[in-house]
Amino acid sequence: MLEIVLATRNCDKIKEIKKLLNGINARLFSVEDFPGCPEVVEDGETLEANAKKKALVVSQYTKKLSLAEDTGLEVETLDGAPGIHSARFAGDNATYEDNNRKLLKLMEKLPLKERKAKFRCVAVLAKPDGGVVSCEGVCEGRIAFEMKGKSGFGYDPLFIVPEYGKTFAELGEKIKNRISHRAQAFAKIKKIINKL
Repeated sequence: MLEIVLATRNCDKIKEIKKLLNGINARLFSVEDFPGCPEVVEDGETLEANAKKKALVVSQYTKKLSLAEDTGLEVETLDGAPGIHSARFAGDNATYEDNNRKLLKLMEKLPLKERKAKFRCVAVLAKPDGGVVSCEGVCEGRIAFEMKGKSGFGYDPLFIVPEYGKTFAELGEKIKNRISHRAQAFAKIKKIINKL
C-alpha cells in the first residue's frame, strides 16, 4: 500500500484533506509522525512554489511520497491580496479571526459588485527523487460584509459562493468538500494517486 505524508501542521487542513482523499488506496501520515521533520519556510512567490517546496522537503526527509498544498484568497479590488500571504495576512501569529477582521476593515466601504474574490488551491505530490506533479483548483465568489456561519476555517465565514448565496461556513463541510478550490485540486490529485 502507498504511504503518503501530508506536508502540513495545520490540523484543520489535515482533517479536510483526509476527507477529500477518502477512498484512496494509501495510508496517510502527517509530519507529526516524523519527529525532527523540518519546518518549511513558505517564501515562494507563488502558491505553487510554496506547495512544491513543502512537498519536496517533507518527501526527502521522510523518504516517502509527500502531499502539500498552498491556498490563497485573491481579492480583485486588493490586486489579488492576501494571496500567498493569506495565512499571515494580519501578522505572523494571526488567528483566522484576525485575518478576517483585517479583510473586512480594508473592504468596509466597498459595494457588493466590488467584492469579487477567488480561492485558489495548488496541491503538489512529490517523490523522494524530486519528481513532482501539481494540480490546481479555483472557486469564484465574493467577500461578505460580515462573518457568517460556524463551519470550516480560515476565510470560510467571509467567502460567499454565488450559486448558493451563502458563505462556505454557512454551507457546511459536505457542500464545501464537493465544490471548493481544495476539493477541485484534490479530486485531480486523487486520480493521479489512484494510478500509482
